[in-house]
Amino acid sequence: MVKANKIMTYDEAIRRIEQIVHDLEQSEALSMDTYQAKANEAKELLNFCQKQLTNWEKKMEAIVTPEE
Repeated sequence: MVKANKIMTYDEAIRRIEQIVHDLEQSEALSMDTYQAKANEAKELLNFCQKQLTNWEKKMEAIVTPEE
């Protein structure tokens, strides 16, 4: 599970998502609890990445948009 107080970078989050996907693809007999926990973690990580990308996009727009 993603720790709210742990500082994570975008790249770390992506690597963790990739690991979760790999784990799910390789595991044939996951318990529903394990599957649900991994799915919830992936969802949290995806939300984090989306926020990071949105923030990055806003920063880039501020850089490339000429001031009037």
